[in-house]
Amino acid sequence: MADHEGGAERRPMTREEIQVFLDHADAQVDRAIRLGRKGALAAYRDATVFKLMYGWGTRCTETSRLDVTDFYRNPRAPELGNFGSLNVRYGKRTKGSPPRRRTTLSVMPWAVEAVEDYVANARPRYAAAPEQAALWLTERGGRLQAREIEDRFATYRDALGLDKALVPHCLRHSHVTHQIEDGADPAFVQRQVGHRYASTTALYTGVSGDFMNTMMRKVLDRALQGGQ
Repeated sequence: MADHEGGAERRPMTREEIQVFLDHADAQVDRAIRLGRKGALAAYRDATVFKLMYGWGTRCTETSRLDVTDFYRNPRAPELGNFGSLNVRYGKRTKGSPPRRRTTLSVMPWAVEAVEDYVANARPRYAAAPEQAALWLTERGGRLQAREIEDRFATYRDALGLDKALVPHCLRHSHVTHQIEDGADPAFVQRQVGHRYASTTALYTGVSGDFMNTMMRKVLDRALQGGQ
């Protein structure tokens, strides 16, 4: 049996909330640089962490356990270079089973650009041992932990006055919802985020009223055409 993730308190963030949140995360980098503070590198890392979680629909632990070598080329998307797909090796496990692996294709080019820039220009600035493969590093050269991601998310959320029920996992819900709103095949989205059952993906999905109205209109139009 798998742990249930569809708690009522977990909802997708709206597109507006996502934009405000990511803009705030980016602003912290500029603020730290402008004030000459030490935390600019960590702020840049964390801003990229949140972009990856939304862009690829990953969980906190999955994100924390990523290595630089988990990105691969996708021959069907050569324009994304070495970041065309992401190998998630520490997916959520079922009881008594090892972590589930999955390959998630990159579908948001802007998120690819953010991660690529972090890998090329920010990560090398950390004083990590050569054998340290972790994608997200700490000031001491260790691996960023899931708890630290959760804490930084809460700090930004509270600073913006957003709903306190929002947690990093809501970025994953948002990925699912917004992909489906944008016309992605639900079966594709299900594979992307590693859900065994379509019903789980449905629990994650909180499409907007405009989307529901559009879909209802299409259904009605098809029904009317069929009756003619």
